[in-house]
Amino acid sequence: MSQITEEQVKHVALLSKLEFSENEVESFTDTFGKIIDMVEMLDEVNTDGVAFTMNVADNLNFMREDVAEKGLDREKLMAAVPEKEDGFIKVPAMLSDGGDA
Repeated sequence: MSQITEEQVKHVALLSKLEFSENEVESFTDTFGKIIDMVEMLDEVNTDGVAFTMNVADNLNFMREDVAEKGLDREKLMAAVPEKEDGFIKVPAMLSDGGDA
């Protein structure tokens, strides 16, 4: 069984901006280990002579003509925005330290 540590689960949770109780961390540690074990089992499957398959469905890309369209009225858009600064929409920082990017 792959050894996933609670510290690794906590690290991924931090990167994902998620918070888990200690019970949840234990549960996720066990679950993630089982998932990795199942994925590693795929390495044991003999795929000699099996053609590479990227997509099993016969989907086609349907393209439309690239036509310019009139955009939104900037004044109406900015009037509906809760916070703005220097003509831009202001959003919360996405960095953990809240600093500027």
